[in-house]
Amino acid sequence: MKKRGTLTIVSIAAVVILGGAFVYRFSHVVTGAKSATEEKKEAVAGRPGDEEKEGKEGKEGKDREIPGVRLKPEILQSSAVVVETAKKVSLGGVIIATGKVEVNADRTAHVAPRIPGNVAWVGASLGDRVGAGQALARLDSVELGEALSEYYKARSRVDLAKADRERIRTLVEKKIAARKEILQAETEYRTAMSELHADDERLRLYGLSPAEYKEHTEEKRILLPVRSPIAGVVTEKHTVVGELADPSKNLFTVADLSSVWVLVDVNEKDLAKIEKGRTAAVKVGAFPDNVFRGRVTYIADLVDEATRTVKARIEVANPGRKLKPGMFATVELTIPLRRPPVLAVPEEAIVELDGKKVLFITGDDAEFIPREVATGSKAGGWMEITAGLKEGERYAAKGGFLLKSELKKGELGEE
Repeated sequence: MKKRGTLTIVSIAAVVILGGAFVYRFSHVVTGAKSATEEKKEAVAGRPGDEEKEGKEGKEGKDREIPGVRLKPEILQSSAVVVETAKKVSLGGVIIATGKVEVNADRTAHVAPRIPGNVAWVGASLGDRVGAGQALARLDSVELGEALSEYYKARSRVDLAKADRERIRTLVEKKIAARKEILQAETEYRTAMSELHADDERLRLYGLSPAEYKEHTEEKRILLPVRSPIAGVVTEKHTVVGELADPSKNLFTVADLSSVWVLVDVNEKDLAKIEKGRTAAVKVGAFPDNVFRGRVTYIADLVDEATRTVKARIEVANPGRKLKPGMFATVELTIPLRRPPVLAVPEEAIVELDGKKVLFITGDDAEFIPREVATGSKAGGWMEITAGLKEGERYAAKGGFLLKSELKKGELGEE
């Protein structure tokens, strides 16, 4: 019995010793591995000159960032680059539709003579810019000659009646003539003046200005001017010298192209989402980087049974006459949504630079620094900026591609 107890105590002691050895070895291996790793890191981090080298490389990395662009004063004065302050705007949804550019019919004039005549002179051609009241052609008109003749006769009768009235007034004052004669002379003078006024108005309605016939004699030949009622561009011409013209024939068409219409087909299901006054952004293939802004001014009352679409008209400002009637266009109609305003910039302000979307930021409106930005949703020609721009910062809202080209020129110059 005593022997069995002794063996049990020996066995327990052996187990304790073996367990302790195992724990010691395991902890030694793990601790040693961790220390080796830490020593390696410390050796690398503490290597002489590495801190200075890392600082130098970091500085050089910053120095290699894209430099700014400082524009020349003449470029700044030309308004080729427009600076705006970053602010929040309300963005909505959009309806994308296709359309076609048309002339603004409210700013178009068909020019025709008011009386018949032969075309004796043509002073305008296709594409010419003309002013309001400018003579585009002149006619040799028999009817105008007759009207001028009647005018000169009426003017002579007025002169005669006036002289007769003054003569009779003198005789009445000398008591040589009766007072009823002065009343009769006054009546004849007023009648002659009325006839002269009627003939004068007729010549004005024909298109003559008073300076063209009041200072001329009856022997002077006067040609009838055909004038443009508005300022604009001659878009059509249908006359040559020598042909007969009359009021039923349109000789010229003049259009004011500073504003144009874009007619779009809106799907029937989207009809409830648009209304007059809604803003729209227009793009054309000829100028993909330009966004032309306008407003809906008309929505048709009839649905096209074949296409199930409704015609809508957008009036768009046309600076530089870039939008040409007949062009096809893509239109984004803005739909307001109930969402808080977001920081956004015009789409044309964002340019691609080395595969990144950048804005040109400025502090003094003269030097512009390219900065990468992150974009979100877009609507009505505006693009949401989710990162890279703060509210109140100033940026180039227009002229980004000019700044990009100037930046590239500077990089090539450095090379």
